[in-house]
Amino acid sequence: MSITLVILIATGLISASALNNRELFYKLDFQPFMIDRNKQWYRFLTHAFLHADWGHLVVNMFVFYQFGKMVESYFELFFGPRWIVYFCLLYLGGILFSTIPGYARNRTNYNYHAVGASGAVSAIVYAFILMEPMAPLGLFLIPFRIPAWIFGLLYLALEYYLDKNSKSNVAHSAHYFGAVFGLLFTFILKPELLLRFFQ
Repeated sequence: MSITLVILIATGLISASALNNRELFYKLDFQPFMIDRNKQWYRFLTHAFLHADWGHLVVNMFVFYQFGKMVESYFELFFGPRWIVYFCLLYLGGILFSTIPGYARNRTNYNYHAVGASGAVSAIVYAFILMEPMAPLGLFLIPFRIPAWIFGLLYLALEYYLDKNSKSNVAHSAHYFGAVFGLLFTFILKPELLLRFFQ
């Protein structure tokens, strides 16, 4: 069984349990105030295994499954037996790195809560973009595709803009910082990918 499928199943089971148990949900979600006050550091990780609703869960896991399988294949090709460790570090690092702005901004905000694997999923997607910059990518229900590197730039610009200007409850900074982590981590593991990217 692939590590992508293991993470997907674990996320689905924990999310389903928490959606039916609000006490569990609030024990595991991302609350910077509780982390800062009660030193509940585990929330930096556990929030990524929860989702706000079934739609949120399905979209995140669908994207993760599609790109995770491809990143697994490349990591196995590039890194041999170490690929599982590197893949897990990519996913977990995306979770942790994407929480930095939310934690910094909301350490004193008792009402701030966040959930979802979006930061980790963004890390996986952008690792793929670095490895396959010319792959055709698009969004749901849009009939045309564009090269992955252009899609990646446009998505980063959009998320950065929305983080600065949107009043919604979506943690756009998590998408942005997760994507940046995915690029940097993959580049550090295999610097020659940058040359291949520009070629």
